[in-house]
Order: sequence, then structure tokens, then C-alpha cells
Amino acid sequence: MSERKNLCVLVALHPVDPVLAERLGTDEARHAAERHAKRIERAVVMQGGLVLLAGAEQTIAGFDRTDAAVHAASEALERVHSLPPLLGSKQTVRIGVHYGEIDADAEPPAGEGPTVARQLAHLAENGQALISGTAVMLLGGAARQLVGSQPLSGPVWTRVGIPIHAIGQRSGMVTSVPGAARLSSRLRLRHQQEVLFVEELRPVLLLGRELANDITIMDPRASRQHARIERRPEGFVLIDQSTNGSFVAIEGKQECFVRQERMLLDGPGRLGCGFSTTELERDLVFFEIV
Repeated sequence: MSERKNLCVLVALHPVDPVLAERLGTDEARHAAERHAKRIERAVVMQGGLVLLAGAEQTIAGFDRTDAAVHAASEALERVHSLPPLLGSKQTVRIGVHYGEIDADAEPPAGEGPTVARQLAHLAENGQALISGTAVMLLGGAARQLVGSQPLSGPVWTRVGIPIHAIGQRSGMVTSVPGAARLSSRLRLRHQQEVLFVEELRPVLLLGRELANDITIMDPRASRQHARIERRPEGFVLIDQSTNGSFVAIEGKQECFVRQERMLLDGPGRLGCGFSTTELERDLVFFEIV
């Protein structure tokens, strides 16, 4: 007999646009879908969630803590948003979050939790995450700051029968985040045409050769999971976990080599994952505190 329990369930819908798939071709479309799904799974795992279903067009995850589900939803929105366009088209995701009963042994997971979360995901717009009022009531202070203070209003939301709130996307969307958090220092990183930030609401950034990383380094000298940068009380810390090490050049200082160690990024500079910053490499990462 299947075991049923209450969890906070996150359902992410990330279908591949059929028109885009036709233009890309079968192999490239599959590659894009895999990269898309991996970004979402990474956000789930980073917040302590358990991936219950990893499909080509749908991801279902369970969380013991509703706060973690909200942070994962917000992070997934940003991770997908930061993906470069494909033939001019941006990949999208729609997310629903609900706390309720789930039968995790069923295929796909069944019960009130995934059913309502999936319904919310279908109601969400592209690039939007919705959460039920039931789940909002279980949130702590930090996660509640990412959720709209008032339920959505209108005929569509009234018909659902429960209060529904929007979860804020951390880039390009106004949320109820306190002004002090918005004004705190951030580390801005530039890799090719991509710009990302390490900040209070996104305290960890991953670098490496795997597509699931926040910054994907294509150079073969980089490890699959090469390094991460964390926002800590003492500042922004690079933590190398690679085979070939990381090369860091802070402006006005000599280049440093870091392997299986940590280094404080205390000024503008550049980073090479497995290769020197003196090389004219397209995969150099430039950073500065802003």
C-alpha cells in the first residue's frame, strides 16, 4: 500500500516550443530541453528538495519545508531566465506550489498536493510562479518576503476556490523584498554575453562544465562542477572543488592559484576555471562588487 504524507509540492512545467524544436532539429531541441530541466532540478536540490519526477516537460519536487519550496521556485525562475535565447526565443517555465497530501510512490506522484500545484502551474503565465494560500500560511519571515502580500484578484482566481499569491522572480520583477536587502552589496559576474549576480537572495553561484551550472565553462580544462561562489558575512568567497584549480587575478594584485581551497574575492578581477587569467580565453569570468 502506498504511503501518503503531507509535503510542500512544487510542479514546474517547461514544455519545448514545437515551432522552436522544428527549427532547432531533434538533437538540439533535446539538448535544450535537458539544459532547461537541469537548471530547475539544480534549484530544487540546492534548497534541500527531493525531485520526485524529472520529465522532459515537467518536474515535480517535494519539500519538508514550505520556505525551501518558495526559495527553489524563485531560484528556478531566475536560472531559466538567465539562459541565453535560442534562435531569438527565450525558454520559459511555469511553476505551482501547494502544501497537501501526496502519494510519492505513484507514477506520476498523486494526491491533493501535486494536483493543486499542477493546476496552479497551468494557470501561471510564462516565467511566473504561483503559490496557494494554504502554503503561504506556513511560511517564515524570509520566504514570505518573496511572496506577494495580497492574493491575486479577478474571475480566474476566484473560480479556483482558494487564495493564490505570486512568488517574486528575483530579476526583473518587483517583490516585497525590504529596501535594505535590495541595497546590500552584490557581486556582478560577466561571462561572454551573460551577466549574473551573487546577492542576498541568490547567495550561491555555480561554475563548471556541466550545463546545469549557473555559468557554463566550455573549456575542457574546467571540471564538471568546478567551483562555487558564496555570499558570506565576510564577503564573496570562491570555493574551488576542481582538478585543475582556479586562477584569480584581483585588480592591482598578482594572479593567485586556488585548488580545493577558498579565496575572498575582495575587488574587481577575473577568474579562469582551469587556465590562467593571462590567456586570451573566451571563457574568462569577470567580476566586481557593486
